[in-house]
Amino acid sequence: MRRLISIVTLCVGILVSANAQTFTERIQKETSGQGRVVIHQSDSISKLVNSEMLGNRGTRQPATPNNTSATNATGPANHTSTATPSPSASATPVSPATPQGEEGEAAPTRVMKTTGYRVQAFAGGNTRADRQRAEATRNNIKAHFPNVPVYVHFFSPRWICRVGNYRTYEEAHQMLTSLQSLGFDQCTIVKGKISVAY
Repeated sequence: MRRLISIVTLCVGILVSANAQTFTERIQKETSGQGRVVIHQSDSISKLVNSEMLGNRGTRQPATPNNTSATNATGPANHTSTATPSPSASATPVSPATPQGEEGEAAPTRVMKTTGYRVQAFAGGNTRADRQRAEATRNNIKAHFPNVPVYVHFFSPRWICRVGNYRTYEEAHQMLTSLQSLGFDQCTIVKGKISVAY
């Protein structure tokens, strides 16, 4: 008897979910004693979000890659932005971390992570002023050593600025002495993961 009740309950649940609204309609459904959710989005985003929920209901069609219209059956979308990218955005982005060679040719794109050394030129706190000082340190070092990679990271709880990717301690020590001669007296050599192009 319990098995029969469980099966009937399961069937009723399946029937109710089969006749349910789309994902966004279900979220926006008003329920007494609870807050109200309002979603403003273009029709193309709605089709993308609700494509799995719609199935074969026939009232809407799932989003396809070639279907980029921004209107639905009730009229045009009342939004100024659409999900269709602009022609300039469809171009392949150039990674800012990709180094360039001497005459502008692309440097090797394969990078491996290994253990090595970097020179830590700045270590501050976690304030906006510390971030600005770390970025100013990076800009100052890049002005003197334009071909050396300089990294500004937030390693909780502080902003740091580290220089170079050195496989040996001796290479890192050469950069340390160069930075100290420029006035970065608090420089230290740190061991950690570095990026090496090959």
